[in-house]
Amino acid sequence: MAQFRPFEMDSIPIEEQFMNWKEIVKPPYDKKLVDAYTRTRVILMNGIENASVLMSHAIERMTVDPEIKRQMAAMRRADSMQQQTVDWLNPANQSVIETTLGYEQVAVDLTANLAKNEPDSYVKQTLDFALLEDFDHLYRYSCLYDYIEGGDPESIVQGKTEVKAARPTIGHHRHPDETMRKHYDKDTADIKTKMNYLTIVAGEQQTELFYKTHGNMYSDELARQLYSEIADVEEEHVTLYGLLGDPNETMLEKSALMQLCEAYIYFSCAQTETDPRIKAIWEDFAKMEISHFEGCANLLEKYEGRDIRDIVKADVIEPLVVFEPNKNYVNKIIDEQLDLMPSNMEYKRLSELSDEWASFKFQWKVNGAGVPSEEVVSKANSELAKRDQAENVKQFKCQLSERTQNVMASQRERMMPRP
Repeated sequence: MAQFRPFEMDSIPIEEQFMNWKEIVKPPYDKKLVDAYTRTRVILMNGIENASVLMSHAIERMTVDPEIKRQMAAMRRADSMQQQTVDWLNPANQSVIETTLGYEQVAVDLTANLAKNEPDSYVKQTLDFALLEDFDHLYRYSCLYDYIEGGDPESIVQGKTEVKAARPTIGHHRHPDETMRKHYDKDTADIKTKMNYLTIVAGEQQTELFYKTHGNMYSDELARQLYSEIADVEEEHVTLYGLLGDPNETMLEKSALMQLCEAYIYFSCAQTETDPRIKAIWEDFAKMEISHFEGCANLLEKYEGRDIRDIVKADVIEPLVVFEPNKNYVNKIIDEQLDLMPSNMEYKRLSELSDEWASFKFQWKVNGAGVPSEEVVSKANSELAKRDQAENVKQFKCQLSERTQNVMASQRERMMPRP
């Protein structure tokens, strides 16, 4: 594959990027014929564009200079048009749950790819940790797909991603204190770490928003509850990933890195896209984002006196972000890390957690009236349901249940009045 060399790439001037309505809205892919990874690339790029627009809006509201506002408005409008083009590639006959399975396939194979190529050990550990949770979400939604539509999840994932239980979703619900994370150092972090950070935050943020805006479209109470339960986990993921970024990066620095990330991921997608029509979109949009990156670099030099090369510190950003099967890697992380839990910004085995771990009480509260991610398994066909009976999964659930009950019983005992 070609290398991503941002300082050598062709760009399209911003004034040539605006499109008419028929250019924006292109024919969608055929859900019965589309390659699973074309679908995931569409989902990811929609998330990347959404993240860029949201960041740009946040920055414009915190800056005074009208020239910065003007230039960011132009880039944001072009990004908005790109986002609509990408999102409208999804066909109308693709149901909410089918799109959801695509979202979780993105989460699994994107996170695995980033983790395998992440130079920062702490960031990698955070990616590996959340990977097992998104992998389990794919399984829970697959059970819902079978229950709601009688659908086979293999029609979506096409054998590229396994569908089975991992760290059970019942154990994902943690006190907000346990979403706190250390951040990388902007001056020493590798540019690949910064690109991975922006990519995963964009992907998880989009997933949270999709579940919160589409889970209410079902009349079935269990489906509504499952979307609510997993959306809450996605909020955790957005927080823990978001906190990995250095808050000392300036607004213009963050904006430049976001535009660079867009170009990098579009370029990555173009290298492996199997649909020639969609490949051309990725190639054109990568050139547009290079123009946005150059515009942000100029603002950075004008207003902060900084050279963008001193921030990127690389002529090549590699490796590219590629969607490909990661079964061996995911299974390895399941074997090694299924019982890891976050505690005080680090990761410990469930057996090593103190009884004072705040999430025991939190889980007791949120899981107290039933757990949709557990209930949905009983609604699925027997072949799918038995995948929740893997020995390591059952052992984790049993251990978590015993610890939680013992902790809560001990707390109740301490609160009882003494004679």
